[in-house]
Amino acid sequence: MDKAKEKVQRFRAREQRILDAALELLLEHGEEKVTVEQIAERVDIGKGTIYKHFISKTEIYMRLLMDYEKSLAERLKVAVENAEKGDITAPARAYFESRMADPGKDRLFQRLEEKIISLNLAPEMISELHAIRNSNTSALNRVFERRIEQGMLKKVPAYYYYSTYWALVQGAVELYHSKSFADVIEDREGLMEFIMDVGVHIGDTSQRKPVESGHSGDTAGSSFG
Repeated sequence: MDKAKEKVQRFRAREQRILDAALELLLEHGEEKVTVEQIAERVDIGKGTIYKHFISKTEIYMRLLMDYEKSLAERLKVAVENAEKGDITAPARAYFESRMADPGKDRLFQRLEEKIISLNLAPEMISELHAIRNSNTSALNRVFERRIEQGMLKKVPAYYYYSTYWALVQGAVELYHSKSFADVIEDREGLMEFIMDVGVHIGDTSQRKPVESGHSGDTAGSSFG
């Protein structure tokens, strides 16, 4: 192998180890207690080596956020293609499975993003992050619009569905970690799967029975299939 290419590969591999170590420490201790020194120690490199890859701890955190959003984008791209081939629930499953697979990580990333934005620490990278997210939103909205046109989803603005997806995930992640519900929830994983199933089928009209005329309880406006 060419020495230059080998050097680049080693550099990238070390960079990924730094990101992996940072994520491990964040999940173990929380963002307030993690230091660059701890990350370097976990990777078994000097602190100065960290700065050959990242100019600051904030940049490390932003890379984690960006990689998370890009991973979702890649899954959604494949899922949208599958939806066009007939698997109409593929985009919804991809969204919920990606974000709910690890509630701890998703909740951590929510906090990190809010803090970075509130402190205005990396405006350019935040703009890039939001551009990726907006692309994901647009891809999902196009799927929603087609399904609405086909009469398969309740006719509401497409952004209602994406907003509901977001709200379900946010609520599910908080519920997963809630100490207030700890004694109530006997099966957290089962609950997450149930919430995911609700999200995948939200607004679905395909299985809804027609309402007989003369009935006052019109269920045609129900959000769930």
